[in-house]
Formats: sequence, structure tokens, C-alpha cells
Amino acid sequence: MEKDTLDYFMLDGKVCVITGGAGFLGVKHAEAVLDGNGVAVLLDLNQKRIDQVVSDLKEKYKIKHEIKVEGYEVDITNKKALEDVRDKILDNYGSIDILINNAANNPKVEEKDGKNWAYFEDFPENIWDDDLNVGIKGAFFCSQVFGGVMASKKKGVILNISSDLGIIGPDQRIYRKAGLTEEEQSVKPVTYSVVKHALLGLTKYLATYWAKHGIRVNAVCPGGVYNNQDEEFLGKLTNLIPLGRMANHDEYKSAILFLVSDASSYMTGSVVSIDGGRTCW
Repeated sequence: MEKDTLDYFMLDGKVCVITGGAGFLGVKHAEAVLDGNGVAVLLDLNQKRIDQVVSDLKEKYKIKHEIKVEGYEVDITNKKALEDVRDKILDNYGSIDILINNAANNPKVEEKDGKNWAYFEDFPENIWDDDLNVGIKGAFFCSQVFGGVMASKKKGVILNISSDLGIIGPDQRIYRKAGLTEEEQSVKPVTYSVVKHALLGLTKYLATYWAKHGIRVNAVCPGGVYNNQDEEFLGKLTNLIPLGRMANHDEYKSAILFLVSDASSYMTGSVVSIDGGRTCW
């Protein structure tokens, strides 16, 4: 029997692992999964934060007894720890159907100690290593561990969360502030661009590598989201966006659900830009 179009968006109990699941956008990805009647499993570093997010989601979605959302404290750069979590998830649900690689470090451009540490010439090796470990190695390990489960059953979806800055370079002018010396000016750190570009390469590699195993792999490149940014920054950034604004908190949820559901069943290796038009200018 042929499904109605909207039925293809439903996840119907499919288990979705979301890294960085207790973070700003991770929570919204979880809501998208719950809106599609899926199961959201959140991975993050802070158990207290995970517990709060899980509690909030259960309250919002009136989840009482059934397990529709839960979370695990885990370091995604530790493959053995990920394998332990994988086994727990399989014990609970018997399946892992979707992986959203969302976790990433996001150092704020205003952080500095004297002169701006984020300048490329002075960028610290330890921060380079940490950012790439979380953003790239973490996605690599999670794709191995959870994608391997999908490959064994020849069906699954991986969605990598990149950025508009995975397509274009950052316009450093929007971070500058009047009245500051050159040494005090803020810049977007190099690691953000490197990680977000690398995720697009991982997407295309896995999409072709695992196509024969029935795994679809896509990436989404969101633009910035309103989150109490100062007016000077907003004015500069929105001037670069054809729609003239940043995204609201919930504007990516429908796209996430589309990309992890059967509604996008003929898409793999795709990079979907949702940036108000910024990357077409």
C-alpha cells in the first residue's frame, strides 16, 4: 500500500543517536526526531546537563513511561567508550537506525588572554588538537561504531552537521569592534572552518563507501542562529545574508527530520545549505 507523502517523514520508533545532544542545536535535533515519533539518544560530556535536557524533553512531549528519549555521558573521542554505549543502546532497543554527528567545540571569538589567541599565527597547538579531535575524530569514531551497526543490517542514515562556514571562509570583518587595537580584535578560529569543511569530505566518502550497504549519508550546512548576539555583530552579519536575518531556533528542525527520514530516501552524498542565502552571494 502506497504511503501518503507525510508518512515518509515519520520515524516510527527508529533509534537516532545524536552527539552533542545536550547542546544548543542538539536539543533541537532531538525535538525533530521526537516530532517524527522516533527515539532520541543523546550523547554528551555532562551527565547533569543531559539529565536536565532529557527531563525537559519528556515534559514537553508528555513522555511518561515509554523510553523515547535518554542520554549517556561519553567522550566521543574514546572509541572504547562509544562501543560500550553502543552495546547499551542495542540492549535497550535492539537497533540503531540514525546517527547525527553534531558535536563540535565552538570557542567564542571574544575569548582572549592579552592578545587574541585565536589569530592564526598564534593559534595554540593544544586547542587545534582538541577541536579536531572532537569535530573530526569524534565524527569518524561515531560513524565507525554506530554506522557499523547500520552496515550490518544494510540500512541506516548518517547526517553530519556542518556549517555555512563549511562552504565559505569566515568574513573576519564582522567580528571586528571599533576602538580595539589590532591585537585585541576577534577572529573566527581556524579550527572551526577546518572541522566544518572536513565533515563535507567525510560525508561524500561515507556516502559512496556505504552505498552498497544501504546507508545514506548527507550533510546540512546551517547558518547562524539568534542567541543573544550583540547588535553590532548582528548588523554586520545580516548584511551578508539575502534574507536579512539569522535563523530562529526552530527553523532547522523540519530539514533535519526530512534528511533522517525516508522522505529523503533518494538523497545521499548531498550537502544542504540552510543559511538564508548567505553562500549564494
